[in-house]
Amino acid sequence: MYAVGGLGVKPFYGRATREELRYAGENRVRRPCDLRERNLDPSRRATSLRSVPLVGPAVRALRALRFAGRRLTHGGRALPDFLILGAQKAGTTSLYNHLLRHPRVAPAFTKEVHYFTLHRDEPEAWYRAHFPRVRSLERRGAVTGEATPYYLFEPRAPRRVARVLPEARFVVLLRNPVERAYSHYQHERARGRESLGFAAALEGEEQRLAPELERMASDPTYTSAMHQRQSYFSRGLYAEQLERWRRHYPAERFLILQSEVFFADPAASCARIFEFLELPPHPLSGLRVFNRRAYASLDPQLRAELAGRYAPDKRVLEQLVGARYDWR
Repeated sequence: MYAVGGLGVKPFYGRATREELRYAGENRVRRPCDLRERNLDPSRRATSLRSVPLVGPAVRALRALRFAGRRLTHGGRALPDFLILGAQKAGTTSLYNHLLRHPRVAPAFTKEVHYFTLHRDEPEAWYRAHFPRVRSLERRGAVTGEATPYYLFEPRAPRRVARVLPEARFVVLLRNPVERAYSHYQHERARGRESLGFAAALEGEEQRLAPELERMASDPTYTSAMHQRQSYFSRGLYAEQLERWRRHYPAERFLILQSEVFFADPAASCARIFEFLELPPHPLSGLRVFNRRAYASLDPQLRAELAGRYAPDKRVLEQLVGARYDWR
């Protein structure tokens, strides 16, 4: 028995570790699946939990208990129909929350599951515990999915995903890589995980990441926080990332959207995704931007230098996806 918040929790699927309980307590999605399964009115679903702060030991303990219960029922739970692969700082949190406004899109237990990156050693039962019951999805004609932006960039993720989700579909948001890199840097600075200036961090990125990539290639169990966090420039090389994924899935499995277009008209972009997922139309309104952060403007000279460095990858990307990107 494991004591959580004064209550006994029986081991599930072998045993529950402290790491599993910590994970279940700290990760959350804005509208948990159980609310969706109660068939709440859509307007209530969209706002029912936003006024409730999901923080503190008591709430973490309750979420740990909920996750433990979901693992007990993993055999009747679905695997995701779709993944939002990235890119990081391209609008994936906004997109995921907008998609959940559709009555036939059921949320995961948390937006970013990281099963194919940081938690790849967990059994499939652990992954299934994040998603709704198959019977619930079938009854409503619904689909479910998750959004882990590291999937697009992690070089080992495509092969891992292909083994578990051979029929999945993928949504990719691509933002101006210069803006994305600077936003990523500001994100890490705000979290206290970057001490260098932006120019210095870019200059030192290859030296930082080279040994991490070597170890990742030689050790399939190794996870690199530096590769995930200090990859400001590298994550904007979209062509090589998409090419890795195209080796495992045909082009028709991907819907690639431009972040700037998505932010200008999120409802129209969501409508394209609903069609891509073979869902009936569902008009959306009142959509807001999540995780918006204010920070100083990027130095124009550094911006121009970065745009020049990204130009070769941009040309390959445009040929790969058959679209033009007016990024400067």
